[in-house]
Amino acid sequence: MKSYIEAIDNLPEELRWPLVKAFEIFREEIADTVKKADFDELKKVVTELIEAQKRTEQTLLELAEAQKRSEERLTRLEITVQELAEAQKKAEERLTRLEITVQELAEAQKKAEERLTRLEVTVQELIEAQKKTEQRVNELAEAQKRSEERLTRLEVTVQELIEAQKKTEQAIQRLTQEQVKIKEELGGLSHTVGYRLEDEAMKSLPKLLKQDFGVEVVGRLKRDFIEISKNNYIEVNIFGEGRKNGKEYVIVGEAKSQLKKRGIDDFLKKVEKLKRHIGKEPILLYVTYISHPQIRKYAEEKNIKIYHSYEL
Repeated sequence: MKSYIEAIDNLPEELRWPLVKAFEIFREEIADTVKKADFDELKKVVTELIEAQKRTEQTLLELAEAQKRSEERLTRLEITVQELAEAQKKAEERLTRLEITVQELAEAQKKAEERLTRLEVTVQELIEAQKKTEQRVNELAEAQKRSEERLTRLEVTVQELIEAQKKTEQAIQRLTQEQVKIKEELGGLSHTVGYRLEDEAMKSLPKLLKQDFGVEVVGRLKRDFIEISKNNYIEVNIFGEGRKNGKEYVIVGEAKSQLKKRGIDDFLKKVEKLKRHIGKEPILLYVTYISHPQIRKYAEEKNIKIYHSYEL
């Protein structure tokens, strides 16, 4: 009986009391009827139960170890899951950033496509412009060709004009030479007319000066060159000396076929140069065939006495 109690004591506490209780009940019920053989069989059953219990405990220990390992693995799994969760969170964040980047890329792609569309339009416009330019260049080339043809004809015409110009210049040269001759002849004729007018004036002027100014001519009136500086002479058509009331004068006159304002101005400039050398008050005369009333008035304002050929 002691060995059963020791065996029961080795059982876990939660099995110990129910088994003792069962033995007590069993012992009371079979105390008078159970034979030794039956009891031995019961002991055998109990021993088997104890062995089974030991195996159960061993199994429980193994299960506990397995549970411990499972918990360790579960802990590691939880850590792994946590790490996976963190990785998932980071992956989601990266995915979010990636989505943003993809969206930005999509926007950039959209803008790039819009720019590409505009570029295609621009390229097409450039192609059209190039076609127009080529057409314009071809037109210019044709125009240039026509211009060169016209220029060639123009060169021929210019060459012909040059030849004609040479002939014209030769003719002009001949005409110029003839004109010089005519001018010389006219100059000679003018001088002849002028000299004749001067000659007539010199014969009649002493009487006219006496009559109009009360001036008597001293000596003779003449045509002469008056030296105003060394080797510098002025031609004077009519030149002489006169006297009035004991005062001496210089008579200076000009003879032209026609009276002109420019001729009067030139005569006055000549007189101004002479005044520096003659040292006497001049009496100014102008002999002509014809004069305009306004010119005669201008001459009178300059103290120039006008005599016409018909007065001589």
